[in-house]
Amino acid sequence: MKAVVMAGGFGTRIQPLTHSLPKPMLPIVNRPMMEHVIVKLRDELGIKEFVILLYFKPETIKEYFGDGAEWGISITYVLPDDDYGTAGAVKCAQKHLKEENFIIVSGDLVTDFDFTQIVTAHKEAEAKLTIALTPVEDPLQFGVVITDEEDRIEKFLEKPGWGEVFSDTINTGIYIIEPEILEYIPHETNFDFAKDLFPLLMEE
Repeated sequence: MKAVVMAGGFGTRIQPLTHSLPKPMLPIVNRPMMEHVIVKLRDELGIKEFVILLYFKPETIKEYFGDGAEWGISITYVLPDDDYGTAGAVKCAQKHLKEENFIIVSGDLVTDFDFTQIVTAHKEAEAKLTIALTPVEDPLQFGVVITDEEDRIEKFLEKPGWGEVFSDTINTGIYIIEPEILEYIPHETNFDFAKDLFPLLMEE
């Protein structure tokens, strides 16, 4: 299994901290957030191959992590020529993701989630795509997910109003995807996982 790390965002919600530094490079306990993510994936899942998706200030990330050898991993960097959204950015890395399923995480993820749980759930369900969900007290700031009794997703609501909230379960942005799912994502088009890809898959 490979890991895809989304590290291209602008981090506008926490400016001015991100004026000169990509959000994944902001330090937590004297290490960039993304370093914690990479080490956690390496240690919990044994992942050695990482695909890092860049966009904002890519040189800062590349200079710090290099080829990944310091962490006992190999890193492939992908820099889209435009902002294609979350799914569109992953599409740009398709040639590196053809052989096996892969996990997608955000480079600014701070979590104690056990990644082995989503891997096990994906295998047991024989799923094409698995999404890690979590309950929160205030779901208005997130994409809310409504599931059925068998944990299959019925509906996505992206940052709903209180009148639309029927669930406190949100999308964490942690996914496991089979390579064939990338065929649903158009080339060089702004395409988002929650807004575009997931509703498209649920229609089929």
